[in-house]
Amino acid sequence: KKEAELGSRGYRAWMEAKKNSDYSVFAPVLKEWVELVKERSSLINPGGDPYDTALDDYERGLTSARLDEIFAPVKAEVSALIKQVYDVEEGPVALRSVGGKSVLTGDFDAEKQAALSRQIALEMGFDLTAGRLDVSAHPFTGGADFTDVRMTTRYKSDDLSEGLTGTIHETGHALYEQGRPREYAGQPVSQAHSMGVHESQSLLWERMVALSPDFSTFLLPKLSDAFFGQFDGVTNDQLHASFNTVKKPSFIRVESDELTYPMHVILRYELEQGLIKGDVDVDALPELWNAKMEELLGHRPPDDAKGVLQDVHWSAGAIGYFPTYLLGAMYACQIYETALTKLPGLEDEIRKGEFARLREWLNKNVHALGASFDSADALLEHVTGKPLDGEAFVKYLREKYTKLYGL
Repeated sequence: KKEAELGSRGYRAWMEAKKNSDYSVFAPVLKEWVELVKERSSLINPGGDPYDTALDDYERGLTSARLDEIFAPVKAEVSALIKQVYDVEEGPVALRSVGGKSVLTGDFDAEKQAALSRQIALEMGFDLTAGRLDVSAHPFTGGADFTDVRMTTRYKSDDLSEGLTGTIHETGHALYEQGRPREYAGQPVSQAHSMGVHESQSLLWERMVALSPDFSTFLLPKLSDAFFGQFDGVTNDQLHASFNTVKKPSFIRVESDELTYPMHVILRYELEQGLIKGDVDVDALPELWNAKMEELLGHRPPDDAKGVLQDVHWSAGAIGYFPTYLLGAMYACQIYETALTKLPGLEDEIRKGEFARLREWLNKNVHALGASFDSADALLEHVTGKPLDGEAFVKYLREKYTKLYGL
């Protein structure tokens, strides 16, 4: 009852605070949430670490000590890599001949975007007899069960990338839902393992597949057909670089790119962990947020609406949720690297738009296993032969963006 009442008040306070960029409106509610999360944790796991208990709601089997171990190399090395990329004023190598301008910006008919996105979702393997794809203000995937999986996306006429990558992302979620073990329908083991593992399946398709140079080879002819004349003279390398341009500055998490995104998550993780442990005072949060933004990303938000107030999560007491976003990206990287070794010729198949073998491999090794493992590390050991390796994710980002930006 307390959570329901506070959630209702919290959302209203957050909306008002964000609209007016006035953190003082939201701070009292956040103080209540911090205390309520600690109270709830003490009832679930008396004497245990309250943040670990909160984290278990979203990523079962994970602890803050393990998170610190996983995130440490990402924080240190990716932050340094971002600074290197920011120092390259010319932008990605492939776009320098066109003045650094993305080939994905312009004026693109939303109905044509929707038709192309739908076609790609079907080619990825989304089953329309067990789901549907629609348009909404915010992309999401939901539904009753694996026989009724509903996903939505949105389109911007001046930015082709958001609709395409959003659809591919949500299709990754949908394929996981449609692939859960049917023989155990209605039982806990048939559920998805965790928020992080679910996110890994959407990000594997969005980032490891759709943001790869191989996918650009597949996509460019489709873009040329859908948007007559608008991609004349565009190369595969230019399309790939446009999908992977690093944003500067990067204030907003949900609008950030693959490289800066991890810093947004680590910032939130460190602050919310400090709130629960008592190391961070709620009233000091905006300044601490801004200082960490400057440390990790090199710039300070112009106001709290673009800083500490940008996300809705804390207004609902969802403390422990943020780490799953970065964990999903890291799981995706490790799972995809294994898929490349297990499925020889996969990159060539992606260039041709042949996704069946990858989808079937993911279904067998992730989707159909449901919640049968006690932790994501155990699942990854089963799929990849080792628990999550933070260094492997760093290596992937370093190699990719070193090449893209000619570092």
